[in-house]
Amino acid sequence: MSWKASARHGVREAPGGFALVQELLNTRAAMSYAQDLLDATEDAQWWVTDTLAIWSHTSGLSAPTLLLSAADLRSLRRLRTAFEHVVLAGASPEPDSALPPADVQVSLVPDGTGWVRVVPTGRGVRWLASALWAEALSAQQAGMWPRLKLCNNAACRAAFFDTSRNNSGVWHDVSTCGNTANLRAFRERRRLLGQEHH
Repeated sequence: MSWKASARHGVREAPGGFALVQELLNTRAAMSYAQDLLDATEDAQWWVTDTLAIWSHTSGLSAPTLLLSAADLRSLRRLRTAFEHVVLAGASPEPDSALPPADVQVSLVPDGTGWVRVVPTGRGVRWLASALWAEALSAQQAGMWPRLKLCNNAACRAAFFDTSRNNSGVWHDVSTCGNTANLRAFRERRRLLGQEHH
């Protein structure tokens, strides 16, 4: 089973239910090959139905059937932007101003082995927001959150899970976004050197 929005970018997927957050981030349009999956209700409905089926299978929790309206699409786009801010704030060496509270509810449910699970609650898109924030919290507690990154190429911004040993990845794909940026920097250095010699 592969997460649809992330598969469009060919990125390494975050493990387990944490991929739900990455999946939301990857609904955004990227360059010329991927349209915004939250622009049209039909595309968003297809995405959310597939995504929640995969999340349910991966997490072992049941997910409701969400039927999206135009207002829900606006809410999902705002939620995606909020997660982009959280990911970028975590990548910045300078702490940003405080981000607004998530304003979601969850249930804390002990399982048969004595572990407490954070279980999403609510209806519709509020349930999805609860699931996303619960996955973010779990990923932070497990130390995985810093590995979720947005590609440094501003035209791309694909969300990828960095598996490099020292967590130093900045491009979702070094051969596309990385080479483009490195070539641009190389040409700029050559241009500047050429000006110095005249």
